Amino acid sequence: MTIDLRSDTVTKPTKAMKEAMFEADLGDDVFGDDPTVNALQEKAARMFGMDAALFCPSGTMTNQLAIRVHTKPGNDVICDKNSHIYLYEGGGIMLNSFASVKLLDGDRGRVTAAQVAEAISPDDDIHTTCTGLISLENTMNKGGGAYYDINEIKNIRQLCWDRKIPLHLDGARLFNALAETGESPEQYGQLFDTVSICLSKGLGCPVGSLLIGSDQLITRAKRFRKVMGGGWRQAGILAAAGIYALDHHVARLEEDHLRARAIASIFRSRPEVEEIFQVDTNIVIIRLDENLSEKEYVQHLAEKGIFAVTFGKGLVRFVTHLDFTDDHLSEMQTILS
Repeated sequence: MTIDLRSDTVTKPTKAMKEAMFEADLGDDVFGDDPTVNALQEKAARMFGMDAALFCPSGTMTNQLAIRVHTKPGNDVICDKNSHIYLYEGGGIMLNSFASVKLLDGDRGRVTAAQVAEAISPDDDIHTTCTGLISLENTMNKGGGAYYDINEIKNIRQLCWDRKIPLHLDGARLFNALAETGESPEQYGQLFDTVSICLSKGLGCPVGSLLIGSDQLITRAKRFRKVMGGGWRQAGILAAAGIYALDHHVARLEEDHLRARAIASIFRSRPEVEEIFQVDTNIVIIRLDENLSEKEYVQHLAEKGIFAVTFGKGLVRFVTHLDFTDDHLSEMQTILS
């Protein structure tokens, strides 16, 4: 039995999802006439109480489109130092938007309104960049799946209103956060100017992310999506998977969180593990004894049929998902006992 915990992106479409994809009504999305893509976009926009949404190949693209439509060349983007938009998107902030960054040191990636306020560039100082965007990530990948207290987001939102600065959410795993807090997508739609959600992580789609926002912002984002080569043709076959996932795979995320906590329990008894990050959602990060190599440890696990990824010096990450079952969990416990 192979136990693949490298990411929640490794899932395969379920039989029911494949059937939905096979039966999708198709058109040409570049012309705007793929009915299934349109239905997915309208569904997502309604869920968040926002005007419109744009279906894209990846969360990197939706994040980069958001940055592009919100900023001007020479602006800065305020985000946590471990944000996905900064660490894992190929330098896209600089390459695509000609913008700089101001990096904050948050609590497991969660920044506060006070930190943001201190980082905003003064309007009257010609020596500094102008702050063009504030971006939050929820849940926080490098923070071990940590999620925000919505009250702190409200404080940041008020600051953005006061300073007339847009607020973006990298919500690649937002539904994991909502599974824990009980909050609704619509509450988040009221707090952010744009929201990016990923369909191919916890929701189990083969590919795709959505950028959600106002009609004006999404119209501009669609233009830049085309510039980036992101125009689809008969993309409804992929959008159908997204519709199915939003209907059937959100409520089950709690199962992934329970299994993640069970994995943490397994590693607590391992002598080579010095620390286990707090497990809030579906991500488990362990810190190894300082004398051990994280690369060698991941290779050692792979030889036993358990696949994980290195996540920095001495760190290894495991991510649960819908293809990781109780049977896999039991097998993992047997292997590591």
